[in-house]
Formats: sequence, structure tokens, C-alpha cells
Amino acid sequence: MKKEYSVRPVGVVNSSYREASLRLQDEDLVLDEEVLSRTKTGKGSVSEIVVFEEYADCLEGIEGFSHIMVLYWAHLVDDEKRYAARVHPAGREDYLLVGVLATRSPARPNPICATTVELIERKGNVLRVRNLDALDGSPVVDIKFHHPSYDAPRDVEWPEWMQRLIRYFRERVD
Repeated sequence: MKKEYSVRPVGVVNSSYREASLRLQDEDLVLDEEVLSRTKTGKGSVSEIVVFEEYADCLEGIEGFSHIMVLYWAHLVDDEKRYAARVHPAGREDYLLVGVLATRSPARPNPICATTVELIERKGNVLRVRNLDALDGSPVVDIKFHHPSYDAPRDVEWPEWMQRLIRYFRERVD
């Protein structure tokens, strides 16, 4: 049964990142190496999440956590061109095509992205965080605390192509 759902943002990202290193072009992903090398995809950077005033009370107690999960909307992905069923992971044509839901690409039916970040501090309705890969102006749709036993299961298996891709990005970002 298909049903429409609406999502309301609870806040917005303030970040120095203004352009995406990964984008959808001609129904496949393209990685802009120059943008990636310049921005480091959020690694080590400090950003702010400004939670809207009507949700400020929802933050009570969050400052006790060292890490939080941020779910945000990839708002710069063009609605008309945002979706491809299968893509080359990270735009690497030397990798096999895989279903977009087997990737973390923002080019998906609902461009909801998720990342775990270090919570540096909370000042009222503003969270200062480290390692957020969201672009400036990204609507935040939810925030959850990171729970190591729930969010990091043991014995996780990854396909060989993902292991290669992780090594590829570590060489460029770390």
C-alpha cells in the first residue's frame, strides 16, 4: 500500500560546506574529486545545528551524550533529477552498478541522509558538532543519541566493493 508521508524539519545546518562532492548526472553518480579534496566531506569540521525554537525543549538532556545521529534532507538534490534506481558507488565506474538503496547516495527516492557526529556542546537551541557531512542550509529532520550497542552491531558484513571504496576515501579524506 502506497501512502504519502510528510516530514517537517526540526532545524537547519550551518556549515562551511556549500557544494556537494557527489551528485547525480545522467542517471548515475559523479564524484567531484576537487570538491572532495577541498572539503574533506566534513571530516574534522565543526558545524552548527540550529534547532527551531518550537522544538528547543526537545533537546533537554542531549548534552549528556558525546555523539548523536543527525538525519537531514539533501535539499540541493533536484527533485526532478534526484533518483536513479542503480548507480556506480561514489560515481566510480570501475565498480558494478548497485541499487541506490545499497548506497549512502543522496540520489534516492527520499533524499534522507544520516550521520553520527560528535556533540561538542549545546547552547540553548544550537548544537555544535564535529564531522557533520551536511551542506549548509540542509534541513534537519531528526536527531537521536548514538547508542553503541544498538547502532554498532557486531559481526557486520560488507561487500568487497564497499571495503575497497572505504579504502579509496580514506586515502583522500583522512
